[in-house]
Amino acid sequence: MVSKKLKVVVIGGGSSYTPELIEGFIKNYPQLPVSELYLVDIPEGEEKLRIVGELARRMLDEANVDIALHLTTNRRAAIEGADFVTTQIRVGMLEARSRDERIPLKYNRIGQETTGAGGFAKALRTIPVILDICKDMEELAPDAFLLNFTNPAGIVTEAVLKHTNVKTIGLCNLPIGTKMQIADWYGVEVSDVEVEMQGINHLNWTTKIVVRGKDVTVDVLHGFGGGLTVKNIPDLEWDPLFLKSVGALPCAYHRYYYLPEEIVKDQLAVLETEGTRADVVKKVEEQLFEKYKDPNLKRKPPELEKRGGAYYSEAAIQLIRSIYNDKKDSHIVNVRNNGIISELPADVSIEVNCLVDADGAHPLPLNTTLSPAIRGLLQVVKAYEELTVKAAVEGDYEAGLQALTIHPLVGDSKVAKEIFDEILEANKGFLPQFKRGRK
Repeated sequence: MVSKKLKVVVIGGGSSYTPELIEGFIKNYPQLPVSELYLVDIPEGEEKLRIVGELARRMLDEANVDIALHLTTNRRAAIEGADFVTTQIRVGMLEARSRDERIPLKYNRIGQETTGAGGFAKALRTIPVILDICKDMEELAPDAFLLNFTNPAGIVTEAVLKHTNVKTIGLCNLPIGTKMQIADWYGVEVSDVEVEMQGINHLNWTTKIVVRGKDVTVDVLHGFGGGLTVKNIPDLEWDPLFLKSVGALPCAYHRYYYLPEEIVKDQLAVLETEGTRADVVKKVEEQLFEKYKDPNLKRKPPELEKRGGAYYSEAAIQLIRSIYNDKKDSHIVNVRNNGIISELPADVSIEVNCLVDADGAHPLPLNTTLSPAIRGLLQVVKAYEELTVKAAVEGDYEAGLQALTIHPLVGDSKVAKEIFDEILEANKGFLPQFKRGRK
């Protein structure tokens, strides 16, 4: 991409994550000369936008980089002529997340913001807003890339791919976090680690692990027997025989699928003492924003890593840099399948290794095939995602009911209907697409 003035727009600019993104732009300024940076939020988030924006200005001034920073609630004015638009929004804010996590637990089901019934509720609220942003982009910045961090990232990306003409890539911190973890295990640099991942967002498997040119996949799955020296033998928290039988390294979110009873029991216990994860995050955010207000603070505080979602900015900046500089390097991101995973439809989103150049992200052929165990779970959850997109876009109650019913973390038609009806009632101010109401 050639641009005299590189314009980047951050939708959800008042997020507590934004200082990490600013740090990334500062560190990569020589390779990514952003001239205009717009932080955008809604009127309800204007106070947080101001606090984060003032910290961002102090960080930019301290680093002496020539980036013009703009804070605004005028989304359309910000998007006009943009080169990159990133989205990190939470429709309904943390109060909605808390409801998403509490409602399933009432029915003895996992309450989580990106998968299961909680992720379903968030997708219903979020997809219409993201598609509205895309309409602005189609009109005002038709050549811009949309980099979506907003969860559930895979479902949101799929909605954009199916219902807009926007060039979009979905982004998650899990792949880069996995590479960092493996590098730490072996005591090497992240650049020494190569992995192949395949699946969908928050349901992907690392099917190949290479460290300094040596394939160590079997060593990892068999508890590091032989191979390279391991700096700290990690507690993978998986039964060794089970891990071996999977034949691939599960991601952290697989615990919800492989250990659901244990997770529900733990969540219910924590609910009694600390509340939901959203309640915990709300306290962390309050502390962060108090720090952000300090006029002497001129860098990202280390406490931000407690917020979760660390390394989002690193993954995002690397991706933008690769597109801008036409680097033709590899990233693990969410893109249209187009036959790469033959067991899934061509038009759905997948999370795989991609070659990234000035035209975007292009999925690379896979070196490993999916075992029946992986394929079966992947196909069911992808079908749930397809139905969720349909429900969110069309206000289709039946599609939503089927989505929840087939999801492994709900899996009962009666419970699915009760949860769905409660989700609709709790979110009625955010779900105008369901005009026909419950059946």
